[in-house]
Amino acid sequence: MKLTVIASLATAVAGLALGIPAWSADTAGPALKSGHEYMIATNYPNNLHVLDLATDSLYKTCQLPDAFGPGTAMMAPDNKTAFLLNNHFGDLYGVNLDDCKTVFHAKLSRNPGEKVRSMFSFALSPDGKELYTTVKPTQMMNDHYVVKPPRLEVFRTGDGLDAKPVRSFPMPRQVYLMRAADDGSLFVAGPDIYKMDVHSGKYEVAVPLRNWQRPLYSAPDVLYFWPHQTALNDFSMLYTTAKFQDDKQDLATADYRYGYLSIDLKTGKSVVQDFAPLTELYFTGLRSPKDPNQMFGVLNRLAKYDIKEQKLIKAANLDHSYYCIAFNTQGSKLYLAGTFNDIAVYDPDSLEKLGNIKLPGGDMSLTTTQVFTR
Repeated sequence: MKLTVIASLATAVAGLALGIPAWSADTAGPALKSGHEYMIATNYPNNLHVLDLATDSLYKTCQLPDAFGPGTAMMAPDNKTAFLLNNHFGDLYGVNLDDCKTVFHAKLSRNPGEKVRSMFSFALSPDGKELYTTVKPTQMMNDHYVVKPPRLEVFRTGDGLDAKPVRSFPMPRQVYLMRAADDGSLFVAGPDIYKMDVHSGKYEVAVPLRNWQRPLYSAPDVLYFWPHQTALNDFSMLYTTAKFQDDKQDLATADYRYGYLSIDLKTGKSVVQDFAPLTELYFTGLRSPKDPNQMFGVLNRLAKYDIKEQKLIKAANLDHSYYCIAFNTQGSKLYLAGTFNDIAVYDPDSLEKLGNIKLPGGDMSLTTTQVFTR
């Protein structure tokens, strides 16, 4: 009896030291409630948090298996299971948010001598029955490494804790973020945006980027690792580019611009649009669900732009840098995450700060927050 009590206390103390709530050492916390709006976020040492957006408070914390990194998360279409790329970019997991149990696991390094990683590159089919990931395999030889061609691997999400690919196809190099469209096709970001048939492996350029043909524009630069699931149901990311004065393409006199590209996942239609002068860097940017003509960007400041007018409307100073921006479904609140272990809440109209949600544990690193309604 004494040993049991001591062991329980030791577990609780260890949990507190890691930033884990005391109750989570023994229980999975409360199940999610139908009709409630939530947000998920991940952080060190290896936590998956669920936030209640009605109260802007921590609802529960699930402990994840193995190791952290990058903690990129996406919600299944039924809004019951969170899927994550984790364990140093080497494994994919599905976690039931009601009981915190791991219901899906795919180890990417399976073949002898082959080390495999996925660079933020996974997506779920519209019905949630399949998971797609582009993997980067390296054969570890005795005295050298062999970098092998990337491949798309397709898993069935119902295959449990030892899932193996059911299909595999060659992929272009340098691809990363992916989103599945409502018709089942897969959009993949890389040097260009590709549209892929996940049953045949055939793909085509859907939106040219490095190879775009915009007169007097340089090739765009894209640094974007956050696969937002938005209320607008689009696949979007930011780009920067130089707009030249003439055919001389003099960088000294060029106009440097910020823009966004967006693919409507319902219709497949794409938009490539400048929205502001490049005066500072933003890691993520999203259009408002309430007014899609407004673009919000964040890194060292929170900024709001009028897309049509291509001008800054308002900006707010931050307590520290944030990497990831997200809106609630109605667009009445926006949330800033990444870097430390707090999520800042802002009013998107006034850009006034409404509060902070402190997360147990350490920093969030490159987490992707996702908002959903059960």
